[in-house]
Amino acid sequence: MQVYGDVGRDWRSEVPATLRLATPLVVTNLAQMALGTTDVLMMGWLGAEKLAAGALAANMIFPLHYFGLGVLGAAAPIISQALGARAFRQVRRTVRQGFWVAIALGLPASVALWFSGDFLRLIGQVEQSAVWAQEYLRIALWGFLPGLWYVVLRSFTVSHSRPRSAMVITCLAIAVNAVANYLLMFGHFGLPRLELRGAAIATVLVEVLMFGALLAFVLWDRRLRRYRILGRWWRTDWPLFHEILRLGLPIGLSVLAEAGMFAISIFLMGWIGTVQVAAHAIAMQCAGIAFMIPLGLSSAASIRVGYAIGAGRPAAAWLIGRLAIALGLLIGLVLAVVLWLADRAIVGLFLDPTAPGDIQAFGLAVGFLHFVALFQIADAAQGVTAGVLRGYKDTRVPMLIALLGYWGVGTGAALLLAFPLGLAGAGIWTGLALGLLCAAGLLMLRFYRLAAVR
Repeated sequence: MQVYGDVGRDWRSEVPATLRLATPLVVTNLAQMALGTTDVLMMGWLGAEKLAAGALAANMIFPLHYFGLGVLGAAAPIISQALGARAFRQVRRTVRQGFWVAIALGLPASVALWFSGDFLRLIGQVEQSAVWAQEYLRIALWGFLPGLWYVVLRSFTVSHSRPRSAMVITCLAIAVNAVANYLLMFGHFGLPRLELRGAAIATVLVEVLMFGALLAFVLWDRRLRRYRILGRWWRTDWPLFHEILRLGLPIGLSVLAEAGMFAISIFLMGWIGTVQVAAHAIAMQCAGIAFMIPLGLSSAASIRVGYAIGAGRPAAAWLIGRLAIALGLLIGLVLAVVLWLADRAIVGLFLDPTAPGDIQAFGLAVGFLHFVALFQIADAAQGVTAGVLRGYKDTRVPMLIALLGYWGVGTGAALLLAFPLGLAGAGIWTGLALGLLCAAGLLMLRFYRLAAVR
């Protein structure tokens, strides 16, 4: 097995090591986001009303998926610390229990998605949009559990510094998803025109194929197959099951707080109008794509910090954390400039600025994209710092920070600015920016107080 003793030796060696791990993760995250972007682009070809319904559906499944991703993300620091301490048997046990935790999360989430239409009506969404969104979700939920299992396997491979397998699989999945959407959404080559239902079927197909492909790689790879992760998979290991939940639930709630803030924002936008929802969905998609870059760095930093802590080297962990945050701030600055300067070109990928039905949505989306550009530095900082803290297995305080920043400040400010103060969509996006800024500042302060080596 590989020894991770050189981790955090000095900044000249650590920066390249972190970037080597982060780069495939960034590509994987961007490819994962491209799957959703492909859906949004093709839904836009169905018209603004179908795009709005698809956006509502996505924002129902989005918080549940990211909550599960956050909880199961606890597997990565557990595995990386076990590797740093050379406790290899714990690695296998963690993967197996991760599968069972995924089942415990996936079943109730699927039930919630089945009855999503009732919830959308309850919060005042347009009836037809609620009907179309529910049709989509009742199909898409069948891919939810395989998607969670894929997250567990990805944590396993990435913790062994083998991120390229997931990267290749996810990139190939983009093509599969695009072709399946083309055939099923629009009824080409004699197939029925299923529109949003076709997009849902394509999503299920892609989730199942991605999990199957990564599992096949793990069982084939000479180094990873030694763990025999499917051997006696039914055996219970309640202490480790509970440890994943103990660490993962705060991570999941932190992720859910941020994802929920953005998901609630589209429901708030729905109170303003359907055109605003369509424009908001485009800006949200761009924000999500941009965040995939610091998120990849965040995952790499979490694993590198975990190696150092597992090996009993707190000074190395402190160095890794500072370097990762600095890189995150630089990435956020670059993203802000790109989004601001390329605003109309980016929105033009989704909507035709000359089409009579899209003119208003196009202008709104350009304005919302400026807000996305402005909060990039804060978003990158909070994402990377949260990942660094997870490497320390520090999850409870970051959870409280997330709840305060995203719900207390972010959602509260969005409600206040949008409606009582009359700023409408601009008020909602200002609130989102304030929430991210608050979380970033408090998380960096937490890292300094927890990890500083004096």
